[in-house]
Amino acid sequence: MRLSSQASTTLAVVAVSLLSGACTYEGEKCVEEIAFGSSYMAQQAPQQSSQVARPTSSYDARQPRMVEGELPGKYPFYWTRAIYSGQGRGWRQSWSTDYPKGDQQFLVVLKRLVRLDAYDWDNAIRLDDPQLRRFPVLYAVEVGGMDMTDAEVEGLRGYLDAGGFLIVDDFWGSREWDIFEYNIRRVYPDRPIIDIGIEHPLYSSYYQIDEVMQVPARGRGIRGRPTEECYGCRAAVRGMMDDDGRLSVIINFNTDLGDAWEWAEDPYYPLKYSTYAYEMGANMIVYAMSH
Repeated sequence: MRLSSQASTTLAVVAVSLLSGACTYEGEKCVEEIAFGSSYMAQQAPQQSSQVARPTSSYDARQPRMVEGELPGKYPFYWTRAIYSGQGRGWRQSWSTDYPKGDQQFLVVLKRLVRLDAYDWDNAIRLDDPQLRRFPVLYAVEVGGMDMTDAEVEGLRGYLDAGGFLIVDDFWGSREWDIFEYNIRRVYPDRPIIDIGIEHPLYSSYYQIDEVMQVPARGRGIRGRPTEECYGCRAAVRGMMDDDGRLSVIINFNTDLGDAWEWAEDPYYPLKYSTYAYEMGANMIVYAMSH
């Protein structure tokens, strides 16, 4: 199924608008705030005690974030974020950028665009966790701060060899590329990294995408500043094929899809970037789950 960009724009606007709140009134007084988005959430929010805490430099999540007592395989799809060892800025580690808001909001919109039967909440898991193979699609961000342990390298290799699909996003410039390439070469020393041209089925797996767009971080987007975060950095979509010629790693370089997912409801964030980001997100998942 292919949808036009115009159709997807309309759907994305409607879906994101559901996240905003409103009031019921008695006279001129607001007596109850209504979160419209919550009425579209099919699953009860996890209890506070089971929620992942705000990531810190010492944060350690050994298990997927699920409702207590949930049975394995309860939902067909979990949008799963990779927890890897590495560096960060301030209180957060690089893996946790835009987490958890970006992941949760992406799911709200994605489920309305693609009608995906998915777990509504964020799901972060370590690369060396044996349960990693439960989740067919894995999302890793700011990999310019990645420094995987040997166990994480083995875990990621086993995951990809078993048919897993890795989506990489939000890293910029030659220095961060070199760091990521060093780490992914520890997983697969000899597999080439190739450019994924616009003729690839990835770009037509759900929406028809005709150009690769550079998606800016929120601050640049709302202020109308140049989209690139380093001089001469051009957006690229690259990837790795497995031994059977299947695309198993998608690398979104010099772009920030996650920020567009997280801030799509901001009226000052340009619609063209959030639209592209959601289209690309839908295409990557549909492609991964159908190949």
